[in-house]
Amino acid sequence: MSRTIDAVVSPTQTNTIPADISGQMLDLDEDDDLEVFSKDLTLADGNMFNASMPTSPGSMVNQCKFEEDEESDSKDIFITVDNPESHVTAIETFITYRVLTKTTRSEFDNSEYEVRRRYQDFLWLKGKLEDAHSTLIVHPLPEKFVVKGMVERFNGDFIETRRKALHKFLNRVADHPILSCSEDFKVFLSAQAWELTTYKKQGPGFLSRMGETVRAVANSVRGVKNRPEEFTAIQEYVEDFSNKIGSLDKVTQRIVKEQKEYLEELKEYGPTYTLWSGSEEELAEQLKGVAGCIERCCKETEEQVGHLSDTLVPVLHEYVLCAETLKAVLRRRDNIQAEFEAKNEALATKKVDRDAESSDLGFVWGSLLGKNPEEARHQRQERLDGEIEEVQRTVGHANMQLYYTWAHQLLLNLALCGALSFPFAEWIWLRC
Repeated sequence: MSRTIDAVVSPTQTNTIPADISGQMLDLDEDDDLEVFSKDLTLADGNMFNASMPTSPGSMVNQCKFEEDEESDSKDIFITVDNPESHVTAIETFITYRVLTKTTRSEFDNSEYEVRRRYQDFLWLKGKLEDAHSTLIVHPLPEKFVVKGMVERFNGDFIETRRKALHKFLNRVADHPILSCSEDFKVFLSAQAWELTTYKKQGPGFLSRMGETVRAVANSVRGVKNRPEEFTAIQEYVEDFSNKIGSLDKVTQRIVKEQKEYLEELKEYGPTYTLWSGSEEELAEQLKGVAGCIERCCKETEEQVGHLSDTLVPVLHEYVLCAETLKAVLRRRDNIQAEFEAKNEALATKKVDRDAESSDLGFVWGSLLGKNPEEARHQRQERLDGEIEEVQRTVGHANMQLYYTWAHQLLLNLALCGALSFPFAEWIWLRC
């Protein structure tokens, strides 16, 4: 092994390797990849050629930091959610959060805004973004109601956990090249409470929303006949992932619950052994030692429970919510395709009706009504032609919407994998 190390360190010299080299060089088994960035290529003529790559791990770190600095410099909107406050009225009790915004975007009248928003306002924003961009993935919000067995609604830990989730939600929207340009997002960040209330009332009425809901339900019941294979594979993957991450989330919450119960029992055992040591003179030292051991176990268990509750459980549950969001996006995509297929069927039916007008049945009905059969047929033919043109326009619109859904998803995937930059992908999308 020492010969191998000598050959790596200096191919022409023989160095003495101390017995303990753990503090002087990296573990080669764990950091073999670092060797690539520390070697220079030796050519046949003895000249040293430095490849066009970082010459050390440190330079790689510096390059990554430089890229992060460039990304932060290109960011034009910064949002902070903090300072939760409790409000009690005669009807309800709720929490509001301060939303601080600093931006250099020209569409904003000022560079800084400070508003207060409650959870219902965040729900409204998420709903508006999903309605306007039905095939985009909007980051999930924390759940409105607390799961049974978890912390209370107005507990300090719960409020802080929700604040962090709301902060992450707004910053995810701000980083998105399309969602961040939404007018609803701008109003949410800049409008005062009464202005936001007035703006909310400008949306579609109840009957309009009910009609959209009925159409969505009808499309989901009708189903999709020819879903593309790529979306079928995505849906199967999301379903499988949702089931597995849901089971993992439930198991983790159960472990945390059992660990908390175990912690409560440990807190009772420690004082018990301490009191017992006062009654047993011969075993006093041993009992005190057991009490001290239990106390140390109690502290370690408390740290473990806190780490699981604050770090692991929220992350796993966020994955559960993300899986549900993905399934909702896929359902909305299926609704778009189902609507397109339904309009195609309606168009085919209208064409069949138009062709059927050439039959003798039109003459019979025209004679019974006392009309000229040729004139009646001509009128019905014109009416069917008008209906066909209208259905063709709706089919074309649905086809374009389906195409835009596919094209936008393709551009977004290219941007996420690094093949395109987000600004360039947005530029292409806005000119489609």
